[in-house]
This record gives sequence, structure tokens and C-alpha cells, in this order.
Amino acid sequence: MTLEPVLELTNITKRFGDLVANDSISLSLGKGELLALLGENGAGKTTLMNILFGHYTADTGDVRAFGQLLPPGKPRAAIEAGIGMVHQHFTLAGNLSVLDNIMIGTEGLGHLRTARREAETKLKTLSERFGLQVNPNAFVSELSVGERQRVEILKALYRDARVLILDEPTAVLTRIEADQLFETLRDMTASGLSVIFISHKLGEVMAASNRVVILRGGRTVAERQTAKTDRAELAELMVGRRVVRPVRTDQEPGRDILTAKNVSVLEGGRKILDTIGFRVRAGEILGIIGVSGNGQAALGQLTSGLLAADSGTLSYDGHETKGFSPHMLVRAGTGRIPEDRNTEGAVGEMAIWENSVLERIRESRFSGNGFVKRAACRNYADELIERFDIRGATPDTGTRQLSGGNMQKMILGRNLASSPNLIIANQPTRGLDEGAIAAVHGELLEARKAGAAVLLISEDLDEVLALSDTIQAIFKGRLSAAVPAAQAESRAIGLMMAGIWEGENAA
Repeated sequence: MTLEPVLELTNITKRFGDLVANDSISLSLGKGELLALLGENGAGKTTLMNILFGHYTADTGDVRAFGQLLPPGKPRAAIEAGIGMVHQHFTLAGNLSVLDNIMIGTEGLGHLRTARREAETKLKTLSERFGLQVNPNAFVSELSVGERQRVEILKALYRDARVLILDEPTAVLTRIEADQLFETLRDMTASGLSVIFISHKLGEVMAASNRVVILRGGRTVAERQTAKTDRAELAELMVGRRVVRPVRTDQEPGRDILTAKNVSVLEGGRKILDTIGFRVRAGEILGIIGVSGNGQAALGQLTSGLLAADSGTLSYDGHETKGFSPHMLVRAGTGRIPEDRNTEGAVGEMAIWENSVLERIRESRFSGNGFVKRAACRNYADELIERFDIRGATPDTGTRQLSGGNMQKMILGRNLASSPNLIIANQPTRGLDEGAIAAVHGELLEARKAGAAVLLISEDLDEVLALSDTIQAIFKGRLSAAVPAAQAESRAIGLMMAGIWEGENAA
């Protein structure tokens, strides 16, 4: 059945210098349709949606909303036409309430007072209608990631959006939160709203969308009705080849590289890590699995040298300490892949070559006699770009210009290319496409094979089950006892993630 078109993009082309981000792309969106825009990192998905919303101006082509031509480069025109966009990285003010964030920009400067009571009533109605419950008086800084996303969606709906664009909406959500989001989106489309969501996650595309448009290299390569395709076909269309994830093989682990014994970390008098214990051996991957907000961030910071233990002991290759320093970890040969690539993983204002050598600039191959060996640094960055398939980049490209997935590849490459003996991998494939996930898994398994100890902190149960030799669940800052991968079963691990485990409650 042909749906009434609410959006039409025709022959959209956008260049950034020599890079063609969008190459004559056309697509339409029907009323009440949930359309998935699928593609690899750097395929041009976000650029296309930014043109639609007016953040970018296309070099050629036009956009029509409800039959009317939208003036290019004017987000307010898109909003007034009934288009709302929720960005991958939220644009909320943490020091303001939910209601204040939603009302920002909706009243003219001539208003002597804000109509807060009317706004709160409208917000409550929208929350109840679409099942997006959130406290209007709570400060955004106090909300979980999932709640912040609800606020972003409500902000668009408050402005009477009839078309909703979501850029990588589940990139920072747990599986439960993602399921709830897509249930909400299906309710929205059933009531006549139209939704485009950008994704590279095949499972959610198959589960949620009515139709899929696939981009590759800035071009539309295919379009499929979701009911008439499958994950294997979409993966091949997305990356241009058959995708096979690597398989872990058994091997005997070596000596202890990183251990923790009865470690607790306090924050504001509260234990955010509570008498935890673990060990990671050479040639072994220890997977820490848990629902977001149960202490993973603190564990990543502790093992990366950004937090110190308040009690208990840590040991690195036999040397006991209360905490590490980042400098010590880098010198000892540790690769650190942080959870937040934007604030902890890279400096956006620096070029790729600068970020590539940032932690190792004092090595003789990169500097000497007080001078940076720029040619050597650029050559090294070139190697990373080639090996880790960082799309549309040169050593001099600004890091902030990279897509989220390509920035993650740069951080992974910087750490894995140096043959570390310990890898702290905190959400290493968050925001990556199917092909990139397979490549990262391959790199981690190769590092393990070469004798590296890997601490994998992830919220992706499938990832942990596929890569880990040993698994521990984290719940409210406590760790379960270690479970060998050979004995791990997804249902049992799922219960452990909810804090239900037999025997000793913490390792």
C-alpha cells in the first residue's frame, strides 16, 4: 500500500572539500511510516538528515515537507513545517529542569512571563499519550540517559512535530531502554506521526522499521520492505560484502596481569564500587556485563587510572597499589578505550595525527630534542587510517569532523596498534556498524592471541558471550563470582545482571 508522502528529498548532493558525503540521494517518507536509514559509519546518513533539518545546505537538490519546498539551511523553517530532530549527542542544559529545557525557544522575547502552567499541562498530556514518563521539575543532570532521550523526543513533540528524525537513538541505551523506545515509536506511527531513525544495528532495524533505505559511500544502494528482507542481506548491502564475525578459540591463559581484591570506591559517602574482586590473565578476555548505571563507568575509570580505590588493593603484573596513574599505565603498555569517546577519548579540536600520538608523543619515534617529528606522526596516523578503515579521513582531518563511529575507530587503532599487554576496553563497539564490530572483535581476539590481557566492559550480552573467556556481572557496584565461558548461558547471565546469583554475592 502506497502511503501519503510527508517528506521528499530529491537528488541531494553535499561535498566537504574533496569528500562527497551525499551523492544525488533521493528518498521519501510516508505518513505513519517508520523508516530506517541504514549504513556504515561515515556512509552519509547524519549529513543527509542534517540537510533535511536545515543544519547543512545541500550543494544540489531540494527538500519538500507536506508538499512545500523547505528553504535550505534554516532549522526554524523545518521546525515550523512540523519536523523534529533528536541528535545522537543530546542538546540539553543539565542545570535546567525538564520543563525549562522543553520550553526554551518556544516563546518570543516580548513575553513578560512564561506560561509555565499551560506548558506543564501540555507536557503531561504528551507524556501520557506516548508513554514518555518524566518528572517535569527534575534537573536534566539528575536523569538517566534513557530519561534524557525521552526529554529530547518530548521537546520535538511539544513543538507539534509531525515528523521525527532520530540519529542513532539507541547508541547509549540499554537493550531494555531500546525496546521501550521502539515500542513508543510504533505507538507514535500508529497515531499518524512519521519517523526516520538512523541506525547501523540490524536487530533493531528488523524489529522496528517498516522500510529500510541503505546508504553506502554517500549513495543509496538499496531499498527494502523490512518484511521481505533479513539481517544477512542487509549486512551485505550495508558493507558491500558478506560479514562474518570472528570466533574465539580456546587457549591457556598466562600469569595474572590485572587483579583487584576487596576494592571499594566512594563517591559522596556512597560506595559506587563495593568490595569487588577480579583477575585478568595474559591471553584472556574477562567480560564484565551489566545494565547501564551499575558501576561500569567507575570500574572503567578505576582501571584506567582516573579513580583511586578507597579500600582494597589493585595489582598490575604483581605490583600492588591503591590506584594507578594514567602515565604509569601508558608506560607499562596499557591500551585504554574509554566509554565516552568525545570527552575522554579524543580532543576534537586536534587533527587525527595529533590524537593518534597523543599518549605516546614522548616516544623517540615521535619526538626528540624538544621537537615533534611531524612526518613520523603523520605516517603513523596514515597507517591507522588504512588499518582501521577510518573513512573520509587524512592525518590532517580535524577529529571533530569524524562521524562517531570513525572517531571510535581512531581511538581503537591508537590503542591496539601499539601491541599493548593490557587492554581496558569500555564499550568498545558502541556506535559501530556491523562490519566495524566484526573488525574490532577480530583485533581484540588477535591481541588476546598475542598474549594481551583484556578487560572488556560491555552492556552487549551477545558481545560478552562471544568474546569472553570468563564473565562477571556487575550490579549496584558489586561483581558476581566469575563464570567460565564454557558454562555461561544467556538466561543465567541475564539473571546475574539483575543481581540474582547463587552462593557468594561478590567476587
